[in-house]
Amino acid sequence: MENRKALVIVDVQNDFCPGGALAVRDGDRVVPVLNKYIEKFAQAGMPIFFTRDWHPPRTTHFSTDGGSWPPHCVQGSKGAEFHPELQLGSDTVVLSKGMAVDKDSYSGFDAVDSCGLSLGDVLRQSGIKRIYVGGLATDYCVKQTVLDGLKRGFQVVLLQDGIGGVNLQAEDSDRAIEIMVKAGVTVGVGIDKFHIE
Repeated sequence: MENRKALVIVDVQNDFCPGGALAVRDGDRVVPVLNKYIEKFAQAGMPIFFTRDWHPPRTTHFSTDGGSWPPHCVQGSKGAEFHPELQLGSDTVVLSKGMAVDKDSYSGFDAVDSCGLSLGDVLRQSGIKRIYVGGLATDYCVKQTVLDGLKRGFQVVLLQDGIGGVNLQAEDSDRAIEIMVKAGVTVGVGIDKFHIE
């Protein structure tokens, strides 16, 4: 099973979508796009991994305890749930991050599965060489997941039509994509032209 590919969907949770505690503007527009990628990978028999923020009620990540962000994606809350229209299958692998009280953990590579294995370990055990990354948010968790994937030796494709940014500054997402491209990411084409290389 060499040179297998995997889809990694980052943090498409209620709190990052419209109406959530830390909403990405129009963040839910990525859901139908990502569902098409999910369908393609499932049909091809390729594994799909979902990361999620899974914060404790109190953490230095939150502004209420000295951090940068309003409380969001608190363990067991409605805001921490995946967007209700995101297609999670029965064999879905969910990896959780941000569980420590003193770490931000933006990267999906900080996430662990139900057995405590990191995303990197799970990918290697599955023989994955290339990952396709989409989700929220472009300028934070998606960017850091892509950069960490490249640092760990994976080939990484950014699904540009399946991402959305926070954009505290108007150009943050564009700058994040520039940084990812300079680091070696391949920018994926639109879903209508997409094929798993």
